Amino acid sequence: MTVAVYPAQDSERQRIRRRLVDLLRTYSVEAQQVGHAFAQRHGLHPTDLQALIAVLHAEGRGDPLTPGRLGAAIGLSSGATTAAVDRLERSGHLRRTRESADRRVVHLRYGEPGRALAHEFFGPLGARGDAVMDRFTDAELDTVHRFLQGMTDALTAHHHEVRAGARVDAGRAGNRTAMTDQPTAETPEPDEAESPELPAGEDVRPGPEQTDEPKAGATEPAD
Repeated sequence: MTVAVYPAQDSERQRIRRRLVDLLRTYSVEAQQVGHAFAQRHGLHPTDLQALIAVLHAEGRGDPLTPGRLGAAIGLSSGATTAAVDRLERSGHLRRTRESADRRVVHLRYGEPGRALAHEFFGPLGARGDAVMDRFTDAELDTVHRFLQGMTDALTAHHHEVRAGARVDAGRAGNRTAMTDQPTAETPEPDEAESPELPAGEDVRPGPEQTDEPKAGATEPAD
């Protein structure tokens, strides 16, 4: 039996890769827990928190979201997006603006009360993150940036594929439901089968059985 022998550096590389994946998973879980704590403290639904973060990031990039783009970003229907924006606007976390030449276009901006709450809650986390990054050189940070960007792109691509597959499955299920709801042609019973066509005007009503015996009371014709 032949046993494959791998170089020691490959084995170490695999261990590093596993540790990186585990750290990414742990970071994701901890970030969600922090977000949930923020939502609970301020009476926000988890979906509202996702919308709030998406709006904050988009505004930070100088590309404010419209409600339609927000729904596409976090996977909400038009109605669910409107409901989330309404709740966030009532609480002061978001505000709707009409700042383009087309006054029908609505953009979403972070409300000042919401900004203050986010700074109060996430400010200490940002300070801790800055302290960690201070321990890395610019070249190291650039490497980390390329790694995280690549992993984010891979996750985003997979997410899009999953969502596209879900839409295809939903469409197929809808088609199957529509097909089963359609009436089907019934096979006629034997006594309902079509009879051969008879000449026009012929009486097709059932009559007495035809025999060669003379009917009662009938006389033989005279010779």
